[in-house]
Parts: sequence; C-alpha cells; structure tokens
Amino acid sequence: MANIEETMMFKFGSEENKAAKAIKETCLAMREKGYDPINQFVGYLLSGDPAYITSYKEARSKIRSIERDELLAELIKFYLENNKEL
Repeated sequence: MANIEETMMFKFGSEENKAAKAIKETCLAMREKGYDPINQFVGYLLSGDPAYITSYKEARSKIRSIERDELLAELIKFYLENNKEL
C-alpha cells in the first residue's frame, strides 16, 4: 500500500516520440491549409473539440490518437528543453 504523503512521478515513456511526431505532422498540415497552428492547438487543448484540427492529411485522426495531456506534456517538454535559462 502506497504512502499517501509521497509524491508520485508521472512518466509517459515511448509515447513522447509518438506525440512529437503527431504534433509536427499536424502543424505542417495546418500551415498548408492556411491555419495558425498555435491558435488551433490552443483551441483543441482547451476544449477537446477536434474541429479545431484540420482533417487534411489525416491530421485530426493523428492528433486524436494521442491523449491531450500527453500532447501538453510534449509541448512543455519541448519548450523547457529549448529554454535552458528556465
């Protein structure tokens, strides 16, 4: 039985690579269709509504194959790794 006073570690494992790939491919598809990927991702992550993501090049199905918390974790990881002063 786990001690409720201990902090749990949350790890994604190999899903990070899958999330990164889905984000990259979805961003490319959105740019090709003339959408701003930042605005579209924010709308999707906040609402969970897949209509924010284009279906062009199967971007919507690719991004929906990843849980939103995993996408958010990948985005934060990328940001922190590329801002070493933090």
